[in-house]
Amino acid sequence: MNLRSLQPRCYPSPFDFSHLTLHTMPSSKSPTPSRQFDMIAFDWDGTLFDSTAIITRCIQLAVVDVGGRLPSEKDAAYVIGLGLMQALAHAAPDVAVEKYPELGARYKHHYLARQHDISLFDGVLPMLAALRTRNHVLTVATGKSRRGLNDALQKSELQGLFDGSRTADETADKPHPLMLQELMQEFGVASDRVLMVGDTTHDLQMALNAGCPSVGVSYGAHEPDAFTQLNPRFVAHSVADLHAWFLIHA
Repeated sequence: MNLRSLQPRCYPSPFDFSHLTLHTMPSSKSPTPSRQFDMIAFDWDGTLFDSTAIITRCIQLAVVDVGGRLPSEKDAAYVIGLGLMQALAHAAPDVAVEKYPELGARYKHHYLARQHDISLFDGVLPMLAALRTRNHVLTVATGKSRRGLNDALQKSELQGLFDGSRTADETADKPHPLMLQELMQEFGVASDRVLMVGDTTHDLQMALNAGCPSVGVSYGAHEPDAFTQLNPRFVAHSVADLHAWFLIHA
């Protein structure tokens, strides 16, 4: 592993956070003195949604459809969390650039045929509901497209749970910190009061680049051994494990 890639990367920020001496919150959120983090940003696939196996298979099928060599499950899973075209290009290095649009279309074809087989991990809804009662701002920072995330959020049980979100097609791909920077700007929260939760090194590297603490989850796309040098506060091995940590430390 290239250890240089595990250090915070310097990205020019479009925002000036020097005025954030107080952690101001939206008016609808009352102060909670014991709260350690004002905003919690969640990755989507592999963190809240049990979608890793289906996404991995869809990537493999799409690559083969356009004549590429079948990527291993490990290689296909590694790119989960990146923007779609960045992910597919990484998973299919032998596919010509001019075939990328077709590659993306084939991935979407396979994913749409299977998306109704994807569900939330057990325990996610009670966990999110508990965080809302503590007045955390809940957000999503995902490599999904805006259309894909909006479709998922249409599920009745998810409506009204999240205060904001950013997707890869409307900002920068992970691990660039722009997703988190924009959410911090939108809600007026400083980086040390934001917690990023995700299942990949892309999520934890994005948090590091943004100057935010992070928590990793081991039940998604990446092996937790890779998280260590990205300094997460905690690695949860189940949603129940994550929920219990939040109750004490968030």
